[in-house]
Amino acid sequence: MRNSQTTMRVLMIRPSAFGPNPETAETNTFQGNAPGTAKQIQSRALAEFDHVVDQLREVGVEVYVFGDTQDPPTPDAIFPNNWFSSHSDGTVVLYPMHAESRRMERRPDLFDSLIEDHRFLISRFIDFTDGESSGNFLEGTGSLVLDHLDRIAFAALSDRTNLPILDRFSGALDFEVHSFHAEDRGVPIYHTNVILALGRSFAILAEETIASHEERQQLRDRLRAGGRTIISISREQCRKFAGNVLELDNGRGESVIVLSDTAWESLDSSTQKAISGHGQILTAQIPTIEQVGGGGVRCMIAELFLPRIGEEISSASGLL
Repeated sequence: MRNSQTTMRVLMIRPSAFGPNPETAETNTFQGNAPGTAKQIQSRALAEFDHVVDQLREVGVEVYVFGDTQDPPTPDAIFPNNWFSSHSDGTVVLYPMHAESRRMERRPDLFDSLIEDHRFLISRFIDFTDGESSGNFLEGTGSLVLDHLDRIAFAALSDRTNLPILDRFSGALDFEVHSFHAEDRGVPIYHTNVILALGRSFAILAEETIASHEERQQLRDRLRAGGRTIISISREQCRKFAGNVLELDNGRGESVIVLSDTAWESLDSSTQKAISGHGQILTAQIPTIEQVGGGGVRCMIAELFLPRIGEEISSASGLL
């Protein structure tokens, strides 16, 4: 499998204890409250999750669904992209999580199943979780928005996205880091992937969240240098998860651009048209997940770039 910006294979975690997490709310201004009991919130989130899986499969995306663990309860397990990433040379990276409650989401059994049951190839693990003991964090492709083709890792610095682990990521995976600062309501944006999305030919950017004019211009210049059209969204649209967008492949080489109904409906017709010009639009109704979890549909999806048995393993990183 050659390096690609998109994949047709994804991993998702079906929740068993979804609900509010006061620990993560300290750094996530996108989290809020939803009506109903804990059981009702879990039930609604489960229905939303199952519908997203069905929608993805209907357009040709391969979805590998794993059930959440019952004990210990992990209210944010529905967002697996924060604790691991996978790469086309067979690498899996494990990341240090800011909230102690989220560290229990890491599950080696998932990788055993990917290898034994689904014929994926994993050549090595890179483990940065020791950063937790020194208070240094990097939360997967929440913290990192990756340009896989030009090997650039874009990262908005925050309590959850720290330079020491970014430097280690850069050295271990041969990515150049482009870091910057972004904020919402005076608080650093908790994850880069709510303000920036990268597709093959486009970038969605909530540049209003970047206070520094210099950093804003440097980021725009870098995105344009990669040949991408920049589609700007407002701070308010960002708060409706319009930057939390993921481009996938439908298995026929065609793009599927995934975002929530909330995000799509926040956009004016000209912005919708601009995004639609880059692929098929798939919108998902996940109001409970967004409101309670503070993450959008992109956060629910962990991309699988791993090769399968019989496929070519990429050595574009220069590491193999």
